[in-house]
Amino acid sequence: METIDVDRSDAAYRAWLKDAVRKVQADANRSADTHLLRFPLPERWGIDLYLKDESTHPTGSLKHRLARSLFLYGLCNGWIRPGKPVIEASSGSTAVSEAYFAGLVGVPFIAVMPRTTSAEKIRLIEFHGGQCHFVDDSRKMYEEAAALALETGGHYMDQFTYAERATDWRGNNNIAESIYQQLRLERYPEPAWIVATAGTGGTSATIARYVHYMQYDTRICVPDPENSCFFDGWTRGDALASSDCGSRIEGIGRPRMEPSFLPGAIDRMMKVPDAASVAAVRALEGTIGRKAGGSTGTGLWSALKIVSEMVAAGRTGSVVTLLCDPGDRYLDKYYSDAWLAEQGLDIAPYTTAITTFLATGVWPE
Repeated sequence: METIDVDRSDAAYRAWLKDAVRKVQADANRSADTHLLRFPLPERWGIDLYLKDESTHPTGSLKHRLARSLFLYGLCNGWIRPGKPVIEASSGSTAVSEAYFAGLVGVPFIAVMPRTTSAEKIRLIEFHGGQCHFVDDSRKMYEEAAALALETGGHYMDQFTYAERATDWRGNNNIAESIYQQLRLERYPEPAWIVATAGTGGTSATIARYVHYMQYDTRICVPDPENSCFFDGWTRGDALASSDCGSRIEGIGRPRMEPSFLPGAIDRMMKVPDAASVAAVRALEGTIGRKAGGSTGTGLWSALKIVSEMVAAGRTGSVVTLLCDPGDRYLDKYYSDAWLAEQGLDIAPYTTAITTFLATGVWPE
């Protein structure tokens, strides 16, 4: 019987692939680790609060790590091909970082995003050579991105499916391993809590898996903004939970339960009002002099609430949350009083709550 043999080896493609992978890995090799900043708390509390400053990546956000992992995953799987576009459904920061990596390896990039995405993020995507394809309903991003990939012969990156599997959660300089390495010489090197907001869910999945793998006692809390279904899906055990509208806190919160969000891996969730997120991010600027995006505020509000519980119980220890991206991308939103009024958000009670807590150690009801 004759052996049927099909050999699709392509020397030119393999040469391109080797060079593309080298370029992505070289980007990581050129990048120093991100800083772990201390948020000042009263010394008498015996509690340390840290923010992992992901805004210092070359593309300015936590999503730089994800984009690098997704590109390596797509390249090594043979999904990303020379001359063919990479397409992503993204509310902004992931698209900025993916546009950067697409330019690095020399393929076109198209971001499918809500029309309400901040003007600065749109500018950054285009600055890195990407194109923006807008949708009026954020729930339509997925199908529009998949259709564009089919139409162009490109690759739909699909961060919401592949975020949790593209990153090596056992280590290899992921964000969790980095946090523990940077805490090594601190007085509480194993944090009581790590607070990580969820967009794809990939970051909370990576951190939780690493904590379990390394057998740490750290607990993982995921705060969720308004207009997101993650909290409802997690509390009810409902994989089909959904929301009728998109999140006002860009980069986190989703209208459906994403495949990369792993409910069973995390310990706790909080539903955080959007006004509290904005109040917290403005308080951050007043405390450490740094503007950050709204998702940082969501995490900081939850971290402060956890610190208040530790104070009330007389417990010492450390808490870590994330500074996800810089606030200059959101000057027309979270730092604009006109935008707050337009959205009907009153941050005053939440600003007072933070000020009162930091002065007294008591979390207002």
